[in-house]
Amino acid sequence: MADGAATATAVTGYPESPQTSNRSTKLGTKLSVLHRTVFHYAHPVTDSVNTLHLEPRTYPFQNTTSALVRILPATRVRRFTDLFQNITHHFELPKPHQKLEIESRIKVHNLPLVIPAAGREMVMADYTDSSVKERTWQFLQDSRWVAKSPELWRMALDLTAGLKTVYDQATAIMAWIRQEFRYEAGITDVNTHLDEVFRLRCGVCQDFAHVMIGLCRSIGIPARYASGYIYNGPRDSLVGAQASHAWCEIYLTGVGWIGFDPTNNTLADERFVKIAVGRDYEDVAPVRGSYFGTGQCLLEVDVVVEKLAE
Repeated sequence: MADGAATATAVTGYPESPQTSNRSTKLGTKLSVLHRTVFHYAHPVTDSVNTLHLEPRTYPFQNTTSALVRILPATRVRRFTDLFQNITHHFELPKPHQKLEIESRIKVHNLPLVIPAAGREMVMADYTDSSVKERTWQFLQDSRWVAKSPELWRMALDLTAGLKTVYDQATAIMAWIRQEFRYEAGITDVNTHLDEVFRLRCGVCQDFAHVMIGLCRSIGIPARYASGYIYNGPRDSLVGAQASHAWCEIYLTGVGWIGFDPTNNTLADERFVKIAVGRDYEDVAPVRGSYFGTGQCLLEVDVVVEKLAE
């Protein structure tokens, strides 16, 4: 591996879904993503240690065709997969530096999202199957930023009353969040717990994903956190396309993990680029690190998602 960069092409993760698509590669949407993060420090800092989730593996409906992560100042980058099979990069900068630049360039080919009848007709009793339990158990437990509570449980029961399939229940929860919660940046941050968001009824995509995960887990629906990007297209109709995006994923038999985006009240279809998954934001932060030195830092983040010509 070259110093200062890590590359990967068409990386394949473990099979998440019992269904493997053999549809023509001429179908779907090809997208490119540029994500650049720059830290400008007021004074030189040292001992910078960072972990990145910026490169996607290949998923059932998303094929990663190219990926490049670049670090300046140049340093050795270690690339590995974490507990959730996310591609992860780690690097250290012990020497003084006043600027840190992290750039990711990826290209993916997304196939049209197709949910077979088995997935749409799944009911809660299907989660008792031993193979399903093995895949989903950890996504029913409390995590750092998502904890079940009586209030969540009561709300989830009310929202799903009379709905028999898991798909319909998840859809109802997603629609309720979109209707009742206000999208407003600056009210919350990456350390805001689900309980606070539920009380405030406002936040950003990360918060809404946490709320949906908590509501689903409260009634026994396995739910996990997904991070990535969305392509807004010429209509500019989706919220959260200006930076990294987050949504909730539900496990459905016959298809695997399917994304539900409560910020936009839509399924995570071929407009979405999935980077990493976990129990909540704690597991998938795009850039997480620490350093020794000044607390005065100017942060610049640029995200550009474009559709590629066929």
